Amino acid sequence: MAEIVILLAIKKIGTALANGAADQASTLFAKYRKQILELQGSMGRVVRELRVMHDVLFQMDIRNRNNQVYEGWLEEVRKVAHVMEDMVDEYLYLVGHEHDTGCCFYLKKGFTKPRYLVSLNRIAFKVKEIEKDLAHLSETKNRWVHMINNGDASSSSYIVKRSKDLANISRSLDEEDLVGVDKNRDKLEQWLLSDDLERSVIALLGMGELGKTSLAANVYRKHREKFQCHAWVSISQTYSTEHVLRNIIKEISRDKVSVLSNTAAMDITCLEETLRKFLEQQKYLIILDDVWTPEAFDDLSRVLINNRKGSRLMITTREGDVAALASQGHTLTLKPLPEDKAWDLFCRKAFPRDTNHECPAELNPLSEQIVSKCKGLPLVIVLVGSLLRVREKTVEEWRRIHAQLSWELINNSRLDHIRNVLHLSFIYLPTHLKCCFLHCSLFSEDYSFKRKQLIRLWTAEGFIEERGESTLEEVAEGYLKELIDRNMLELVKRNSFGRMKEFKMHDILRELALDLCQKNCFGVTYEDKRGGSFERNGRRLVLHKQKKDIQQSFSSVRRLRTFVMLEDSMVTFTLLPMLCKESRYMTVLELSGLPIDNIPDAIGDLFNLRHLGLRDSKVKMLPSSVEKLSNLLTLDLFRSDVHELPSGIVKLKKLRHLFVEKRINTDLRGIKCFSGVHVPNGLGNLTNLQTLQALVAHDGSIRHLRQLRQLRSLRLLDVKGSYCGRISESLVQMQCLSHLDVNASDENEVLSLNVPLPNLQRLRLGGQLAEGALDESPLFQAAGGQNLHVLNLYWSQLREDPLPSLSRLSNLTHLEFTRAYNGEQLAFLTGWFPKLKILYLIDLPNLNWLEIQQGAMASLERLYLVNLSSMMEVPPGIEFLMPLQFLGFFEITSDFFWLLDQCSVVGGTQWRYTLRD
Repeated sequence: MAEIVILLAIKKIGTALANGAADQASTLFAKYRKQILELQGSMGRVVRELRVMHDVLFQMDIRNRNNQVYEGWLEEVRKVAHVMEDMVDEYLYLVGHEHDTGCCFYLKKGFTKPRYLVSLNRIAFKVKEIEKDLAHLSETKNRWVHMINNGDASSSSYIVKRSKDLANISRSLDEEDLVGVDKNRDKLEQWLLSDDLERSVIALLGMGELGKTSLAANVYRKHREKFQCHAWVSISQTYSTEHVLRNIIKEISRDKVSVLSNTAAMDITCLEETLRKFLEQQKYLIILDDVWTPEAFDDLSRVLINNRKGSRLMITTREGDVAALASQGHTLTLKPLPEDKAWDLFCRKAFPRDTNHECPAELNPLSEQIVSKCKGLPLVIVLVGSLLRVREKTVEEWRRIHAQLSWELINNSRLDHIRNVLHLSFIYLPTHLKCCFLHCSLFSEDYSFKRKQLIRLWTAEGFIEERGESTLEEVAEGYLKELIDRNMLELVKRNSFGRMKEFKMHDILRELALDLCQKNCFGVTYEDKRGGSFERNGRRLVLHKQKKDIQQSFSSVRRLRTFVMLEDSMVTFTLLPMLCKESRYMTVLELSGLPIDNIPDAIGDLFNLRHLGLRDSKVKMLPSSVEKLSNLLTLDLFRSDVHELPSGIVKLKKLRHLFVEKRINTDLRGIKCFSGVHVPNGLGNLTNLQTLQALVAHDGSIRHLRQLRQLRSLRLLDVKGSYCGRISESLVQMQCLSHLDVNASDENEVLSLNVPLPNLQRLRLGGQLAEGALDESPLFQAAGGQNLHVLNLYWSQLREDPLPSLSRLSNLTHLEFTRAYNGEQLAFLTGWFPKLKILYLIDLPNLNWLEIQQGAMASLERLYLVNLSSMMEVPPGIEFLMPLQFLGFFEITSDFFWLLDQCSVVGGTQWRYTLRD
C-alpha cells in the first residue's frame, strides 16, 4: 500500500526535475543557480531511493501485511513521502514550469528574490533532511524488517504486473454460473407464482457473497413481466426512506406515468400516500435488496400494502431478525455450495479454455485445497478462479497462491474470510489501479459513478500515466475497464452503443478499501452517523450526509489535497474561504449540488488546483482571481447560475473541460433548450480544451474556434446560418471530435454543415436543414458517418422522408426526430437500421402513416411516440418488433386507445402513455 504514496511522490519529483523546469529555474533566477542545482541534485537522490523502495514494496509478499515491525516501518515511509510531495509542490510554486500534467510557473506580486532565496533554502534544508530520513529507513529495514522471501523472489511478483489481457472476474453469477441453485430457484418460483392472493413476503437469508442477490435477480428477470408493475431497489445500511420510496416510484413509473408523474415536489408523507394508493390496485413485485435492519423493512411495509391481488415482496438480507419478518414458511436460507458444486464452478473459471474445464492432474490436490478455503461461497470461488486463470499452471506457482490464501483465511483476526480473499484481489492490482480503486471507496455507499466524472477526477488527482499518443482521459477509461474486468467495480449501465456509463462499488469491497485508505493515509470519508478522523488522514476528504458545521472538526487542513462534499450535505458560508486560506496545496475541490452562491477571491491562491466542481450550485459569478489557477484542468459550472466568465479565463491554458451551460427547456423540445456563455476574446489560447459546453456563437468566438483542435465534445448555441461556413472550416481541424451539438438562434436559421467528421459518435442539430442536406452533407454519408451512433434532429422542418437517406448510417443505435419532419408518412424498410435500439418520434403533427416492414430495426428495444397526429393509424408491421421492451405513447388523445389495443400483438412489451385531453 505504501507504494501508492511513493509512486505519487516519484511522479511529482519527475515533473520538478524535467528539463524544462531546470532550464526555466536557471533562466529566471540565474543568481541562485547554484542553490537550485544543489536542490535538484538532492531531489534526484531522493527519487532514486524512492524508486528502489517502490519496486521492493511492489514485490512485497502478502504475509507481511500484519507484521507489526513492517507496518511501523511503512508508516514512516509514508510520512517521508508525503513531506517530500509537499516540498516539491513548494518548489514548483516558486519556480514552476510548463508541462501538460504538472504545475505552471506562478510568482506572487511583490515576491522579491531575497524572499525567494529564503524559501528556496528552507526547501533545500527539508529535502536534505528527507535524504537522511530515507537513508535511516533503509538501514532500519536491513536491520529489522525482513520484507522479501529471498528464496522465492521471482514467484513473489504480482499476478497482473505485465499482463494486459487479464481474466474477466465475474461481477455476479450469470445464468451458466448459477451452480447448485436449482432447488432454491424452483422454490422461489413456486412462492412467487402461487395462486395465493395474499401479499407474501419472501426472504433470502445468508452471509455475504453467497449469491442471494444473483439468485433473486435471476428469478426477477424471468418472472417480473407476470406482474402489473415491478421494482428493484437496494437498501443500504444508511438508507433514506424517502430515497427508497422515490426509487420504487421511479422503477414502477416506467409502466404507469399517468399516475406517478408529479412526485418531484412531494414530501415523504405525500410520497407514501401516493405510492400506497397506486399499489392498492396493482399486482406488484418489489425486491428490497440487502436489508440490514427490521426498522428498514418496517419503514416501507406500511406502504407496500397487502391488496389481495397476489402481490409479492422479496427481501435479501444477512440478518436473521430481518428474515424473521417473512411470511410463514417463506424464508429461504442459502448455504455454501457442496464440494462437488464448488469444484465445478471453480474449474469453469480457472480453466475456461480447457476441454470440459478439466483441472490438470498435477494441480488437482492444490486446487482442491484452494476451493476448500473458499468455504463454498460462490462469488468468492468465481473471484479466486478468475485470478488463477491467468497464472502459470505450475505446481510451484499454485503452491505459493495456496499458501498466501491459507494464511489470509486462517490468521487474519480483523477481516472475515470474504474480506481476506477480496484483499488478495486488491493486493494483486497494479499500483496505478490501487489509487483509482481506493479513491472510489471514499464516496458514499451505493454511490453511482459516471464514467466521465470519474475520469476527470482521476486525471486531476494525478493517478493517470501518459501512454504513447493516448490522452489522459483515454488512459483513464482503460483503467476503469480493467477495474471492471477484475470485479473491483460493478458496471451498472451502458449507453445505447455499448460504452460503459455508470458504475458502483460493492459494499464489502468498499468496507475493505476504506479500512486500507485510513490505515495508509490515503484519505477518509466522513458522515454524521459514523464520524471520521481528519487529522491522521489529511490528504483526501469526502463528506456526505453532513448536516452540521464540520469546521470545528478540522484540526488541520494544511496538507489537504482533495475535498469533496456530496450534495446531501450542508455547507456553511465560511467553509470555502477557510479551505482557500488553509489548504494551499488543494488539487480537487468538488462542491457540486451545494447551495454555494459566492466564490471568494482567495480561490486564486490555490495554485495547485486542477479540478473545480460547482455543478448545480447557486454561483452567479466567478472572481477575476480564477485567472491565477494556471493548473486547472476542469471547470464545471454546469447548471449553475453563471452567465458570464471573467476575461482572464482565457489565461488557463491547461484547461481541458469547460462546462458552463444550463437547460432552459427541460423537455428539450424547444428550439432553444440551453443557455451558454460568451467566452471573452482569446478563446484560441485554450488549445488543450477537449470539452466546451456551451459556447454562444458570435463573430469573435467563431473566428478562434479553429484553434481548438483537441476538442472531443462541442456544443454551440445561437448559431446563425451565416456562421456555418466558418464553423465547418473549424470542425475540419477537430479530427478527434466525437460529440457535436449545434443549435440555431431561431427556427428560421438554416444549418448547413458540409464537413466529414469520421470519429463523430453523437450528433445533435437543432435548426432548419436545407432540402437535400441529408444526401449532400458528408455528415450523413456512410463514409463520413461510419461511427455515428446517436442522431438527434430538432426543428429540421424536412418535407421529404428522411429515412432513405439516413438508412445508410447502419451503426445508429439512437434516433430522434423532434419537429424534424413535416411530411405525412414514414416507412422503415426491411434491413434498415439494424442496430437501432431507441427511436423517438416527437411533435410530428402531420404524420398519419408509420410503416415498419419485417426485418426493419431488428434490435429496437424502446419506441416513443409523442404528440403525433390523432389521425395516425396503427403502424403496420409493429408486430415484427419482437425485441421491443418498451412502447410509450405520450400526449395523445383518447382516440388512441384503439391503437393500444391493436398493438397488443407485441408480446411482452411494457406500455406507458399520457392523455392530452
